[in-house]
Amino acid sequence: MNDTLEDKPQPLVEHLIELRSRLIWSLGAFFVAFIVCFFFAKQLFNLLVIPYKWAVIWAHLDVTKAELIYTAPQEFFFTQVKVAMFSAMVISFPVIAAQLYKFVAPGLYKNERAAFLPFLIASPVLFLMGAALVYFFFTPMVMWFFLAMQQAPGEGDVAISLMPKVSEYLSLIMSLVFAFGLVFQLPVVTTLLARVGMIDSKWLAEKRKYFIVIAFVAAAILTPPDPMSQIGLALPTILLYEVSIYAAKLVERGRAKAETEAASSTDVEGRG
Repeated sequence: MNDTLEDKPQPLVEHLIELRSRLIWSLGAFFVAFIVCFFFAKQLFNLLVIPYKWAVIWAHLDVTKAELIYTAPQEFFFTQVKVAMFSAMVISFPVIAAQLYKFVAPGLYKNERAAFLPFLIASPVLFLMGAALVYFFFTPMVMWFFLAMQQAPGEGDVAISLMPKVSEYLSLIMSLVFAFGLVFQLPVVTTLLARVGMIDSKWLAEKRKYFIVIAFVAAAILTPPDPMSQIGLALPTILLYEVSIYAAKLVERGRAKAETEAASSTDVEGRG
């Protein structure tokens, strides 16, 4: 039978040993990635600064004068540590996800493993899509909005210039990446819930108006306190909710088709 467990019952100690092995592999992958990323931390941070340069160009300013500052001696060092940790988590995630899957897979039925694996692949892909949206569009747009608030010196006016700190800029872009990355997991979560029968497309469609309100509230919490950031996160969230409704419908169609085929095969066997 396909819907059977392939592993044999194991005592608790063996499960703990297996868990320890998976954790060692995951932490080892993260540590190796962190060492490599810390060695190239300045280069990685310079890649994260590129959206800020694009914003300077959009604001019709001299890109050669675009600069970031740090006001504490240790600030840039700890910023590089954060960059290395952030990059290491992204790089080591496939290994961590694979170790997680290897730990839980023996306890799943074959059909459950077949259903779980596509979501394990789709989750990092959707996260990277959200991160790419932040990097190529959202961060330049937000920084352009802030740069547009600068004030040139004139009669009775003093010069007001934006001079971002390296730590604050990194916190901004990391918070945006995590916010968009989590929001882009919405189709995965709703599809999984639809597969186990906890929700359906009709329920999601009925709750659409409430979700729109929740999307704007979540955007206000997860993003910087400016309307550009909040609207920029809320609109993709609402679009992904519509994608989730469509994905739930596909799950329901697949389940109905499987039930129909199962009923047909049962009828044929009964007649035979």
